[in-house]
Amino acid sequence: MTDQPYIHRDISWLSFNYRVLQEAKDTAVPLLERLKFLAIYSSNLDEFFRVRVANIRNLKKVGKKTKAELDFDPRALLREVHMIVNRQQEEVSEIFQRQIVPELRRHNINILRRLELNAEQRQFVENYFHSNLLPFVMPVLLVKHRIRPFLATAHLYLAVHLRLRKRPLAESEYALVKIPSDQLPRFVKLPSVPGHHDLIMLDDIVRNSISWLFPGYEVQDTYSIKLTRDAELYIDDEYSGDLVQKIKSSLQKRQVGPASRFVYDREMPAHLLAHLQETFELGKNDILPEGRYHNNFDFFKFPDFEMSYLKNKALTPLHHPTLYHADDPFAVIQEKDQMMHFPYQSYEGVINFFEKAAVDPNVTHIKVIQYRVARHSRILAALMEAVNAANRYRLL
Repeated sequence: MTDQPYIHRDISWLSFNYRVLQEAKDTAVPLLERLKFLAIYSSNLDEFFRVRVANIRNLKKVGKKTKAELDFDPRALLREVHMIVNRQQEEVSEIFQRQIVPELRRHNINILRRLELNAEQRQFVENYFHSNLLPFVMPVLLVKHRIRPFLATAHLYLAVHLRLRKRPLAESEYALVKIPSDQLPRFVKLPSVPGHHDLIMLDDIVRNSISWLFPGYEVQDTYSIKLTRDAELYIDDEYSGDLVQKIKSSLQKRQVGPASRFVYDREMPAHLLAHLQETFELGKNDILPEGRYHNNFDFFKFPDFEMSYLKNKALTPLHHPTLYHADDPFAVIQEKDQMMHFPYQSYEGVINFFEKAAVDPNVTHIKVIQYRVARHSRILAALMEAVNAANRYRLL
């Protein structure tokens, strides 16, 4: 990479994320928390490829003069990133399939595949498919040079290997089917005998009923895939023009940006992978093998079946003695400096500070950097209220 005696920040970041993965394989960590660490690892890696790797890929395209100013080779860095991630992904599969799944069974939690279902469960899965999934699965035949469907970023799909029933010796055909995990729960509870908790992943419900979508074909096999798109914000000049509009435009382009990572089931045959590469114009540096399932961040929503003993004991955050729900946090701070210690103390004092500042007529500016905003953020709601208040003031 370079003669400089340091580790590139993106390689260092992969080491940090591997530390998260180590928690998933630590048998001293409660079982359902280990699943949560798999989810954190997956969520982190997805963002890493959408932003950091996308940036490395763009640096490959810059001119010689700009490249000469870099203290690293983008191509070599990208190769090293892929090598490390491939190695880590093999470990993810090992941790999940050979460690966590057997341990779940010991507690009578069974993640079943379609061939493991009993008659009652098969009927349940078929009914669930027709009642819930049918409006979302969207089967599409991949016709070379004629049909190229758009893959939404971070959505799950099944790549399907088909043969015509009436012409079994004809060339293979291929199709895509969407797994609607953005619409429905990823983990579906099945009818189970007392004391047992059987469930199936949404991916395998689609697999179980996929033949129904292709009545003229014999389904040879199915393999999961996912495409991650470039989500970096490219704003050349922050000081001229309408910055808010530039950010809005860049955010919209995130959904249709170029591929930064195409992941596929490592069991996929070479002929199907080659067809997908050609269809979606993917280079060898765009594709990475994974296990049978992708989007492991869905493990955040894995049901706990009220088995609290498989989770960390909940610790209630302490209230800050003066800032928690303070009527006037400015007066408290003016009296003397205050220290807040997270996660041991509640964050409510910080949120309260912003909510009070947003409606205080003496506040003229609020400057804050927000990172990984919650879906329903009270701080952002307070900032928007502050903007609305300022606009009302100007109209007076």
